[in-house]
Amino acid sequence: MKKIFLFTFFLISLTACSATEPIPVKGEVVSCDSIKVKGASGTTLDCLDGSAGVALDSIIGPALINVWGSWCQPCKQELPHFAHFIAINGGRVQVIGVDVEEKSPLVARKFVESRGITWPILYDKDGSTREKFGMGVPVTWFVDESGKVVHKKYGPFRSPEEIQLAVIKYLGVK
Repeated sequence: MKKIFLFTFFLISLTACSATEPIPVKGEVVSCDSIKVKGASGTTLDCLDGSAGVALDSIIGPALINVWGSWCQPCKQELPHFAHFIAINGGRVQVIGVDVEEKSPLVARKFVESRGITWPILYDKDGSTREKFGMGVPVTWFVDESGKVVHKKYGPFRSPEEIQLAVIKYLGVK
């Protein structure tokens, strides 16, 4: 009886610690028409969906501008956290991606569709944002309702909860 109990406990322990595979979510190239803007000044980036570009300095929040590249491993790791944040956020904070240093828009579109990205993506085709955002990715800017950048986070988010706590702290959105 004791051996059966120990064996059962061992099996339960193994299954409890096993990693579960995330459920694959199909992404889509979303129109940038949903991005809230005022005026049009500064560096303008093309929208990955082919619609009119958006001037970075014209984006108003509350918003997160997340700069990434499909070649960046930490970027790939944090993208599901943004997807989860969007699902629980209820649209109170817009998420906007900026894809940098891609070989082509086609590569970027395929990446978006295969990684479950469902938020607007701006495409930096010529590296024009390098001076603005810096060289490292991922980086996320927190933009308030007036369009002011109130915080810059360098490096990946590790969970949707980390994003939520930062949004509360820097943008005051619960």
